[in-house]
Amino acid sequence: MDYGQALEFGAFITPTAADPDVPVLLSQAAEASGLDLVTFQDHPYQPAFLDTWTLMSFVAARTESIRIAPNVLNVPLRPPAVVARAAASLDLLSGGRFALGLGAGGFWDAIEAMGGGRLTPGQAVTALGEAIEVIRELWRTDDRRGAFTDGAYHRVHGAKRGPRPAHDVPIWIGAYKPRMLALTGRTADGWLPSLGYMKPGDLAAGNTAIDDAAEAAGRDPREIRRLLNVGQLATDPAEFAERLASLTLEHGFSTFIVAADDPGLLRSFGEDIAPRTRELVAEERGDRGTVPAPARSSVALAARREGIAYDDVPAGLHAIEPGDFEYGDVRATYMRGGAPGLVLQPESAQQVADAVGFARRHPELALSVRSGGHGISGRSTNDGGVVIDLRRLNAIDVLDEDRRLVRVEPGARWMQVAAALGEHGWALSSGDYGGVGVGGLATAGGIGFLAREHGLTIDRLRAAEVVLADGTIVRTDTDHHPDLFWAIRGAGANVGIVTAFEFEVEEVGEVGWAQLAFQVDDVAAFLEGYGRVVEEAPRDLTMFLLAGAPRPGQPHVVQLYGVVDSDDADTIIARLQPFAELAPLVQQSVQLATYPQIMANADLGPQHGAGEPHSRSGLIEHVTPAFAQAAARMLESGVVPFFQLRAVGGAVSDVADDATAYAHRSANFSVVALGSHPDRLDAQWRELAQHTAGMYLSFDSSLRPERIAEAFPPATLERLRAIKAAYDPSCVFRDNFAIEPAGA
Repeated sequence: MDYGQALEFGAFITPTAADPDVPVLLSQAAEASGLDLVTFQDHPYQPAFLDTWTLMSFVAARTESIRIAPNVLNVPLRPPAVVARAAASLDLLSGGRFALGLGAGGFWDAIEAMGGGRLTPGQAVTALGEAIEVIRELWRTDDRRGAFTDGAYHRVHGAKRGPRPAHDVPIWIGAYKPRMLALTGRTADGWLPSLGYMKPGDLAAGNTAIDDAAEAAGRDPREIRRLLNVGQLATDPAEFAERLASLTLEHGFSTFIVAADDPGLLRSFGEDIAPRTRELVAEERGDRGTVPAPARSSVALAARREGIAYDDVPAGLHAIEPGDFEYGDVRATYMRGGAPGLVLQPESAQQVADAVGFARRHPELALSVRSGGHGISGRSTNDGGVVIDLRRLNAIDVLDEDRRLVRVEPGARWMQVAAALGEHGWALSSGDYGGVGVGGLATAGGIGFLAREHGLTIDRLRAAEVVLADGTIVRTDTDHHPDLFWAIRGAGANVGIVTAFEFEVEEVGEVGWAQLAFQVDDVAAFLEGYGRVVEEAPRDLTMFLLAGAPRPGQPHVVQLYGVVDSDDADTIIARLQPFAELAPLVQQSVQLATYPQIMANADLGPQHGAGEPHSRSGLIEHVTPAFAQAAARMLESGVVPFFQLRAVGGAVSDVADDATAYAHRSANFSVVALGSHPDRLDAQWRELAQHTAGMYLSFDSSLRPERIAEAFPPATLERLRAIKAAYDPSCVFRDNFAIEPAGA
């Protein structure tokens, strides 16, 4: 029985402690010989051996490509919750090069001597099954709840999950007896026996037992890799290869691990025997018409959503399906839960075009485009549709140092951009949270801590590379596709996917970074005073205001935070002093910092948002008494736990209203309100909205049709509709502030 698995070859090296350099050098020799895998036995009670975990970690650090695994881990002396953490850590540190071989035990006298408990063979199998459940449960980091299992031998009660391995770490079981073979068929990714322990007929019987158990559990037996520890089966490499090929074609083994501490044998195994074995198997499989093993498990295939042609995903384009290991960490965004049917992660503009083409062939499905996944308004996830996730397009390059011209790809995060630019003493104003992706913010506007002095993020854009709805890749600037260049600066989500931005950035050194908290008795008066101070301040000051609902029995606290673009302490204090006169300070932090230090405020790990964010957004020219009163009443209602005013104005207003699709240039402040209940939030927002003129689309999560007219004035919207008709007439890009094409 040939299961159609791709062939792999590895080494089984003695972890000798007598000369600890030897197993490390042999591992390097195995890698240099082209072997895929290096493995080590695990006998913690054996003083002549190095500790297996320590050795594997050291080998991982001294090699680059070869995969590493225990052969097999002694579970009775390795608590599974600790194994889960250790395995995930080694996988992360090695760049996804770890596999986990497990054994149920044996040598019980030695295990007892080390403090482990003696188990019967049946108990040991049960304990191993429970250990696998614990390990896999702790790797499920998309579940925010604590992990709970309740086995007879291994259990966790509320253990925190993680870290998540770098890849789907396979679990292989060293099995010989019926119950262990059945466990392998039900739960394992591979069977790992040693040929020297097998009697005639054991290989076929073992495969049958595993296959029967797999089918009973609803699995495809072909998804279980068959690995085999072997000795030197023949001195002649050609004969050795023939015997291995026979084991593949007759018994389905696809990974062969040679037990050898001889660098010459390792070299021959990798350079002579492995290639010849592959040739023999490939030739015979071609004659037989062998069907390759499935790339995904039966469980993963069963999780596919209807209406998606998964097998038609363009070759080379990384695709994550609902049943894949990675899916839990890409389904949701920072604040929004989701269950997309397919997540595509392109690595080039051409692959973005391929992904758009795939989405175009599924017009009935939602299409979401994601850069960082932080966006509140951006529909960067969905239910059952396609997501084009740009995180792998994250390069940051200097194009012209004299002009301070940089190229930034959309999947980079602003924290990373700030760090890269900071090495040159440069900065680009870019929101207030370093975890936001470049793509969404740099096509919507970009209201950041340097906005009043240097303008919006889009105001520093000089050119862009864009994938259009028909898959065409174009460069746009003021001379090439100028209408497209106009549109992507404020409404980019409607006309294409930007795959590279070219920004002309500013020189920015140390700045004053201020975080102030005030006890506020009269919220309306404080808001009005904040607006007045900001408008009267020089442009080197940009301060944001953050407030929430008052807490019963506690004073109302309002926070201000932002930047004074100066490294002179007297100047910084002079800019902040007017705020200190508005209300009593209850907390303050003012320090010199670099822009990268300010933006280093994010966790760039996976996002596991749940539910749906509810936010409303508006723009105002001044914090008038009427607006301040309405905002104070909103906060007093308790409906809004997050209320923010962002300073705009200054350099933002220097740009003409019709210069970009972001048109409300006269506004001095952006307003944001978040609430947990949309109807109650809307009820409170209606009064406040009477005092707004325009809306910044990055912070409004609603799907109200009228919000399009709020975001874009009539002349701007008319021009956008014409551009939409020219570049995306069939509305491929329709899930983020969709604009109706002219003539539709």
